[in-house]
Amino acid sequence: MANVLATTAVVAKEAVAILENMLSFSKMVNRDWEDEFEENMTRGYAPGQTVNIKRPPRYTYREGRVAVPQSTIESTIPLTLAQGGCDLQFTSAERTLSLTKLEDKLTAAMATVANEIDRRGLEMARYTSPNVIGTPGTPPNTQSLALDVFLGVNQRMDEMAAPRDRRRGMVMNPAMNAAAVKGLAGMFNPQSTLDKQYRQAMMVDSLGLAYGMDQNVQVHTNGTQAVASATVSGANQSGATIATAALTGTMTKGSKITFANVFAVNPQSRQSTGVLAQFTLTADVASGATSLPVSPALVTSGAFQNVTASPANGAVITIFGTASGSYSFNPAFHKDAFTLAMVPMWAPANGKGVVSVSQTEYKGFRVKVTEFYDGMGDVSIMRIDVLYGWAASYPELSCGYAL
Repeated sequence: MANVLATTAVVAKEAVAILENMLSFSKMVNRDWEDEFEENMTRGYAPGQTVNIKRPPRYTYREGRVAVPQSTIESTIPLTLAQGGCDLQFTSAERTLSLTKLEDKLTAAMATVANEIDRRGLEMARYTSPNVIGTPGTPPNTQSLALDVFLGVNQRMDEMAAPRDRRRGMVMNPAMNAAAVKGLAGMFNPQSTLDKQYRQAMMVDSLGLAYGMDQNVQVHTNGTQAVASATVSGANQSGATIATAALTGTMTKGSKITFANVFAVNPQSRQSTGVLAQFTLTADVASGATSLPVSPALVTSGAFQNVTASPANGAVITIFGTASGSYSFNPAFHKDAFTLAMVPMWAPANGKGVVSVSQTEYKGFRVKVTEFYDGMGDVSIMRIDVLYGWAASYPELSCGYAL
């Protein structure tokens, strides 16, 4: 069989296939919003451009015969595009390589790109997901503990009205994956599922979840504030900022907190789930501060109600984990909780230093390959670019497990 020369078109096709194969978290999230970008697909997008993703409106139930018209409120989530990639340099002799000989180089290059895309997504999940369960430092390496993990995250997603439509998943770090495989060893039936798990040492889709393993699962570290010493200052508060008595320590972005006697409600029925509502801090908070920035915003009534009541004056604020303690945040989520968009870029015309440029899409993932020549050094440079953005479209439909 004749060698296939590594033109930009061929390299782009191979690179995007390698990228798709290497991604973990990114393959499990929502990609449907890319349909909204079609009006700009022909000319391409630019780094830093923001696209607003619409969330559907909600309404409340009317009792009786008399109509009660309700305003339609459509909120949006911003998705900001970022450019990145990896660049390869070849001498004139190396440039004559066939695609087969170039594949190892491409695989190494795309590994760095896939790693960064997944890393950013998992960082976003740690910061934006308000829900977390588990006991940091306790691996689920027994059947009872492992079942508690997967049933527990599913329970929390059920309480937040995440659909049971076979689009739930969980991404674990290597330690979590190893503990879960050990904990559930011998449990699964049919035999084919157990056999696959045994041979691959990887969790196999089961218990209502698809699984992935990713070394980029984020580690969260709490601030120095004692976990149950902060208190609310003032009654009847709502919104994304809650006034507090002066803190005696620091609190870090992404820390999960609860307010005493403030329970979560089902998004449709607005009835209490019986579980304290959890919130994530959206910014670092210094010692001595007198307010906390939280997400989601506390809403006590109406179509978007998410808590049973406002926290009382003096209500204790409890931080998940321990003061200055760390834990890995292994996210379980419905596919719609997070969104990844990969869009085409503006491409220069051939000539004026550009030898050729190609842009390829595969399963929603896009890669642009541009080759240009440096006559002074007699080298060819092949740059591989991606343009993508992450957004937490419905972070309440996710729940981390702390290890």
